[in-house]
Formats: sequence, C-alpha cells, structure tokens
Amino acid sequence: MQRRAFTLAFGLAAALGLGGTASAQQQTYIPLISKGFQHQFWQAVKQGAEQAAKDYKVNVTFEGPETEAMVDKQIDMLSAALAKKPQAVGFAALDSKAATPLLKKAQAAKIPVIAFDSGVDSDIPVTTATTDNKAAAALAADKMAALIGNEGEVAVVAHDQTSRTGVDRRDGFVERMKSTYPKIKIVSIQYGGGDHLKSTEVTKSILQANPNVKGIFGANEGSAIGVLNGVREMKRKVVVIGYDSGKQQKDAIREGTMAGAITQNPVGIGYKTVEAAVKALKGEKLPKVIDTGFYYYDKTNIQDPKIAAVLYD
Repeated sequence: MQRRAFTLAFGLAAALGLGGTASAQQQTYIPLISKGFQHQFWQAVKQGAEQAAKDYKVNVTFEGPETEAMVDKQIDMLSAALAKKPQAVGFAALDSKAATPLLKKAQAAKIPVIAFDSGVDSDIPVTTATTDNKAAAALAADKMAALIGNEGEVAVVAHDQTSRTGVDRRDGFVERMKSTYPKIKIVSIQYGGGDHLKSTEVTKSILQANPNVKGIFGANEGSAIGVLNGVREMKRKVVVIGYDSGKQQKDAIREGTMAGAITQNPVGIGYKTVEAAVKALKGEKLPKVIDTGFYYYDKTNIQDPKIAAVLYD
C-alpha cells in the first residue's frame, strides 16, 4: 500500500512537472539564451516561448545577461546550456561572431541551433526567427523624412555595432536616407549599449555638437528612451522615432513627445523560435529566415487592434 501511494504521488509530481530528472527525461529540453533581461521586449519574447512550450509540450528555459553589453556572460550562459545536452537551443547573439566556436560544438553534437531576434554570421543556425530589421529601420527613415520636410540634419543612437539587429537597424536607416533623401544629412551615429542612461548622455553630446539636428532615431527600447530623455534634458525640439514598445515609449507617443516607433512582434519571435526547434527535431524543412513582422505606430494608430496586439508593457 505504501509503495502504491509513493508510485501514485511520484506519477502526479511528474505530471505536474515536479518529478525532477524523470520529468526532464520525458520532455524535450530547449534552452533559449537571449540578449538580455532589462527590457520589456525580452519579457514578451519569453512569454511567447513559454506559450509555445506549453502548446508543444516541451521544456523551455529562458535566460540572458543583465545588460546587452555582457557578451562574455552570454557566451558563458550558452556554454552552460550546451553542457546540459539539450535537444535543441535558441540563441539571440549579442556578438554575431563571438559565439561561433560554441555553435560549431552544438552542430557537431547534432543539436539544432535556432537563432532568434539577432542572427549570427554563420550558416550553423537552421533558421532565424526575426524581424526584417533593415526594412523596418528604412520605414523609420521614411517616417522621419516626412516629419522633417525631407531635408535637414538627423542622427542615430543605436544599441551596438556587434549584433545583427544593431548593424541592420543602423544600416537600414542610413541607407534609406542616403538613397532616397539627398537633402537629409546624417551628422552622427553613436552607440549607447541599449542602456537608457548611457544613451541619454550620448544624445546630449550629439545635440551639443549639432545645434541644427532635426531628428534622432533610437534603434531599440533603451536607445529610444535615452534619446527621449536627452532631448527633454536639453530642452530641444527634435523629432524622435524609436524602435520596440514598452510603457515609456507608448506614453511618450500618446503625449506627442515621441513621434512614433517601430514595433516588432516579440511574443511571435519567442513562439516561432520554440516552434522551429520542435520542427527541426522532427526533421521538417525550415526557411532560412522566419519573418515575424513589424509595424510603425504613432498616436493615430496606437489603438488599432492589429497594432495593439503586438505592443507590450
């Protein structure tokens, strides 16, 4: 009787995900290593990943370094995740080259790598679930050009020049301005590490050096909030266009202090990453890129159900 009670209790614990090793062995394990945790964007990606884990009945963990400047810490997290011998792994690279040796190890161990948000300079990932960042930043450039009358000086505050998102958003904005708006001059491109405090100081230095700047593009959540704060502190009238969502950006857009922003679909990115991992493990063919979409939003369409569905707090 005692043994039967123990068996029933253990079976219940396993069914509830409390059975420790036995439960882990029964479930496919897919760790996701993100670029950070300090932005609401990553919490939304995590939410999507956890929903897919529930739908596909797999075990997912989601972690990232405290800030998006911690490349070494992210590499350590990826190394630790691979040491647990997962069935597949999701990875959003802070540095598109630094992780290559570890990704080669994963490939040699036949562990499918799903890149998400930010790709890597390698053909090792079986797919990348991401926004078309170049196209999205080009749209931000079009919107800014219209708001400043297609002429004048503008600047960019990006999060980094090592991740694919940092590079593609910078290049998408700059290339569109150069190719389409000959009367617009980009006077400064600076990097704030995705940190709103550092990006505030960077913005203030841009404004001090360039008194005629009409617009600044902040290339991720932390950059955009930093640009907004820098403009406020300098008491300058500048068109600010951001990237991502989050409460502060949404409030600023409603107030009119930020003209608008690009929103990604972070819940979709998380969901599609886990879904792709499951498909890869089943041997299904995947596209090289899973485009998770983007929108430009401002105070005229922020309440649109299609837009509201991909905004996050």
